[in-house]
Amino acid sequence: MFVFCCFTALAFTDADHLGREHLSKDNEGKLWVHKPREKTGVMSAIPLLPHALTILDKYENDDICRERGKLLPVPSNQKMNAYLKEIAVICNIDKNLTTHCARHTFACLAMELGMPIDIIAKVLGHTNTNMTRRYAKPSEAAIGREMARIGEVFR
Repeated sequence: MFVFCCFTALAFTDADHLGREHLSKDNEGKLWVHKPREKTGVMSAIPLLPHALTILDKYENDDICRERGKLLPVPSNQKMNAYLKEIAVICNIDKNLTTHCARHTFACLAMELGMPIDIIAKVLGHTNTNMTRRYAKPSEAAIGREMARIGEVFR
């Protein structure tokens, strides 16, 4: 579930409540999530990346998911955070991992890969980029690349 959220930017509760009714295909056959965010009601429109599709495929015939009418077998947020804490200890990660870190991970990866901040905001379901800037922090590598690009202009 955490990895799925890293590739979709969905919040824990949005991934938990994700059902078949939230999936649709575009004219090119690409699968999208169209779901209002639980917290704000803002509509999320997210094309599903291959890794997210693989995760959905894995649980397509899962009995628990079918019984709940959901796409993913999601434990409680408290239990998920406990699992993430265990993973952090095992992997020597000196960070308080929570389910919400997945949204930040998406935003940072998207920024690192050059996605414009206004698009990141839209995927996250933010109404303006001010909130998004708290999520997506440019890395030193990204800053270096951009400075090098500008440096090329002045050669």
